[in-house]
Order: sequence, then structure tokens, then C-alpha cells
Amino acid sequence: MSVELPESVRAQLAGEHGPAMQLAARLVVKAADIMKAERLIPITFAHLDACFYTGQAHVDFVRFLTENGAALAVETWTNNGVVSLADASLRPREEDPEMVEGAAELMHLYETLGTRPTWTCAPYQLPGGPKFGDHIAVGESNAVSYYNSVVGARTNKYGDYLDVACALTGLAPDAGLHRDEGRRAELHIDAAGLPEAWRREDIFAHLIGHHAGRIAGRRVPVISGLAGDAPKHALKAISSAAASSGGVELWHGTGVTPEAPELGAVFGSGETHVVTREDLARAHHELSTARDGPLDAVALGTPHFGLGEFEALVALFDGRKVKAGLPMLVSTSRGVRAMAQAKGWIAALEACGVEVPVDVCTYHSPRVRGLRGRVMTNAAKWAYYAPGMLGVEVAFGSLKECVESAIRGAVWRDPHLWTNA
Repeated sequence: MSVELPESVRAQLAGEHGPAMQLAARLVVKAADIMKAERLIPITFAHLDACFYTGQAHVDFVRFLTENGAALAVETWTNNGVVSLADASLRPREEDPEMVEGAAELMHLYETLGTRPTWTCAPYQLPGGPKFGDHIAVGESNAVSYYNSVVGARTNKYGDYLDVACALTGLAPDAGLHRDEGRRAELHIDAAGLPEAWRREDIFAHLIGHHAGRIAGRRVPVISGLAGDAPKHALKAISSAAASSGGVELWHGTGVTPEAPELGAVFGSGETHVVTREDLARAHHELSTARDGPLDAVALGTPHFGLGEFEALVALFDGRKVKAGLPMLVSTSRGVRAMAQAKGWIAALEACGVEVPVDVCTYHSPRVRGLRGRVMTNAAKWAYYAPGMLGVEVAFGSLKECVESAIRGAVWRDPHLWTNA
């Protein structure tokens, strides 16, 4: 074996800590061997995607761990689930009994394992968590991208079961994005020539992220031209959109993300792509599968809404109400919902006709109640996945466009936004 192993791992491999820890060690060592890592490195944190149910094997795996003495080595948080433990009616059992029951059992088993039940795809919006330079193990794509890019922590995208194995052993392969050489940008995406007013619109982050992912694929891009004071939710939007459309696990923003104070810090010579208005118009077209018209629902919160987004949403509604009979769902985490509730924002939104579910994402099958037909969203990730997952048509727009459309019951386009564009 070519991987240098600490004594703790050798003992686990020998079965000295039981079959569950033996399995975890085998998975991590095998991954290191495949990734050609010479050693394993300690991690400080894990965020698990394996708690998201896609079949009985997920339940069997974690049940084996809980029944055979598995113990987490690091602080471990959970991705959202398929169902909401706080609101079972959100995904009715009759839609898919096996999926709904299996998903709930899986979530309970991960609580038994000792995870912190955050049930969110955007754990970086909660207090605590990793810091710049920390080595971590993360499975959910947008969280991988955000932690690497915006926080400056270091993780590869660890698939289901391997993410758990890293959390149990407290180790990860020293390869890929854990290493300095793996974090250099391979592509420069130059958006500086676009009008500054447009680059500050909330929709821009989703469009440039989607476009960057299309160009970069799995390469590491660096984007120039982002506003230096871009809000965290804009950086979240870029991270999730680029991860969805292209599998980007790390991106840099010059003057914005911590490893790229200027272009030369992360990029030497290489390919440069200058972003045009036509590129963004094409991205908008790709994310909008529906013609404008009457709406059947509005879905926000992919990734989960943050506190700043709730503040903006309350201001945009200004006490007005969603059209009667039109479902409007804004997904978030329990932690962020509690913070927004303390500020009175959840009550204000519910009075406007907005639902704020927790624990789930809404683009996944089986359908969340009310999501059919023509659905409007401001989230590039939701727009990218929902047509295939749910069979819905998507109207993509800015947050303001989504709010005004929800009030009217039909897609509304902001003339000021598109004049600037």
C-alpha cells in the first residue's frame, strides 16, 4: 500500500474498533489510493450528503454503523433531507411511500449516529463551522463550492458514504483541493466590461455562476469584475449555479474571495473568456423553460434562504399579499428560520401568504405540495434541476420579479432591470 497510514487507522483496519470503523477506514484508504494521495490529513469538520435518501442502501449503511459502535471523530452537520421532520405534510406519503418513509428513517438514524441535525444545504449560513484554511469533508455540491471559495476552507467533493467515512475517521486524502497546487485557477472569466449597475443586480450572480459553470466544467475558474462588497447571498448564488451547471468545486473572485486579492495570486497565463451581454442573455434563456404567463407556484430558497435574503424579501412585499390560491414556498434551515422568526420576518411573510418550509429542498422528487405547472424562481440551481426532476416549466427571474409575479399571479418582468441589461 502506497498511502502512509497513522497507527489509529492501522488499528481500525485491523478491526480493533469494530466492523463499522473498519469499514470507514477501508473507504478512506481506498479513496486515498485512487486519488494517489501519499498520506491522510486530519479534518476538523464534516457536512454529510449521505443523509439525503436515494434508496434503501442509504438506510442499511447508517444502520450498520449505529449497530456496530461507529463514533464520529469531528463536528458533523447534516444536509437537508428528502422530507421535513418538522412538517410531514410537505411531501405527502401517498406521493411515494417508500421514499417518504425511508427518508424520515434515514434522518433519524443520522441523529442517532451523533450528527448535529442542521438539515440544510447551506450550512455556512449558521454560526460556527469551519474557518479559512481548515481541512474539511463536504458532500453537497454548493456547500463544497462555497466553503472552498468564499470561506477558504479546503475540501474535495466527497460522495455519499465516503463523506461519512471521513467524519468517522477524522481524516481525508491529501489530494486535490486540499493541496495548494490543486487550488490554482485554470481559466479566467472576465466580467469587468459589463455595466456596473447590472453587475450589482441580484440576478447577475445566478447568471454569471451558471455561465461560469458551463465554460469551466470541472476546472477552477477565477472571475474578475465582481463587486468587492458583494453580499454573501450573491456569492452563494455563484457557488451553487457554477456547481450545478458545471461541477465547479472551487472558484475565485478577484478582490472578493480570500485567496484571490488580485488576479495574479491565483492565475498565471492561460485561457481568458470575456463575458458579454449575450452570454448572460443565453444563460437566462437556458434557465427559463417556460414562456411568461399565469403562474402555478413560486419557489425560492435553493440553496436555503439566508437572513439577508429574508430581510430583502420582507421589504419587497411591504405588506402586500401573494395572489390567493398561489403557493409560494421559501425553503430555509431551522437555524436561519429561528433567527428570522426572532426578527418578526417569518410572521410578516406568512401574513403575506408565503410558506417557509425547513429541512428540505423543493426541486427534488417526489413533489412538494403545490409545485406543478409553471413555477417561478430566482435560483439558478432550482431552475437547472427542477424541469428534469419535477416535470415543471420554469420562469427564471430576479427576486423582485418573483415577488411582483407572486402578487399578480403571472410572470412580471422588471423593465428597469432589462433596460440596464
